[in-house]
Amino acid sequence: MSDSLNIRRLSYADLPQVIAIERRAFPTPWSLAMFVLELSKPSGVCLAATQGERVVGYLVCSRYDRVWHVMNVAVDDAHLREGIATALLTKLFETADRPSEQYTLEVRMSNHGAIALYERFGFRSAGLRPGYYHDNKEDAVVMWRTATSGDAVDPAAGARPAHA
Repeated sequence: MSDSLNIRRLSYADLPQVIAIERRAFPTPWSLAMFVLELSKPSGVCLAATQGERVVGYLVCSRYDRVWHVMNVAVDDAHLREGIATALLTKLFETADRPSEQYTLEVRMSNHGAIALYERFGFRSAGLRPGYYHDNKEDAVVMWRTATSGDAVDPAAGARPAHA
């Protein structure tokens, strides 16, 4: 695609495109109401990756007390392996990181590409949530990341990033 990637704040106007990506990306997609709820939270970080006018990926991260929870990261299936999830996570950490900030997320045990991506950003496995995913009762890997004062996000240090 000739348009360069832009990462910006996700807006309500983006939701039709986001819902279309969501339905293709996940067996149990979020509803429109779930996205509206997350966008309405003033403490969250919701990002859109765009090429031209087209949304090609998004990230939703909510703040709960002292912990950030990465709730949803998805990339349009036509744009996988283009560095979009990496760009979204990089922008999240540029926006929210402070020394000792903590992040958590759940990811399907079978999603090896996403797990590897999160590990490149400093996430580490902290256990399992048995039967977490309703569609097939798959376990979720619970991952945590704590920012340090010297954090410099460099996911390129290593293999080409996989995408969630």
